[in-house]
Amino acid sequence: MTAALPQSARELLLSRIRDVPDYPKPGVMFKDITPLLADPKAFAALTDALVELAGRYGATKIVGLEARGFILAAPVAVQAGIGFVPVRKAGKLPGATLAQSYELEYGTAEIEVHAEDLSAGDRVMVIDDVLATGGTAGASLELIRRAGAEVAGVAVLMELSFLPGRKRLDGALGGAPLDALIVV
Repeated sequence: MTAALPQSARELLLSRIRDVPDYPKPGVMFKDITPLLADPKAFAALTDALVELAGRYGATKIVGLEARGFILAAPVAVQAGIGFVPVRKAGKLPGATLAQSYELEYGTAEIEVHAEDLSAGDRVMVIDDVLATGGTAGASLELIRRAGAEVAGVAVLMELSFLPGRKRLDGALGGAPLDALIVV
């Protein structure tokens, strides 16, 4: 589902997302959000929209997915007055972690979260920049549940509708909402 976003805010966000052809390889049109992050008005509009979703979801914690998800999720957690929990690539967090492997187009990857950062009673909102194939988001939902917490919802800045991310997450969401502020 596309989150309710005023047309002016949607246009502002879209105007600050730059298309970079043939990056990181020929044939790929990369969606660069760094111009959006550099514009305080656009970044504030994005943060406000995600804070509104956190309230709607009843989130008590925000998970940000490495790496751009950290940039989007941390200010949402601060503004909403709730905790921020980073989900990182394997081997990047010290101490006890929970790990989850997932399938990539050509192989597998693994993400981790600190075991003590999520617990029963937490309602966790996952934030990332782009929903593409859904692998990382799906693995994060599994991690959240394995930690004993509840998935409150998933929110992304942009969904690439020509890729199977939403379909791949259908079962993993377990009824939790998936909102994209922009669908391309």
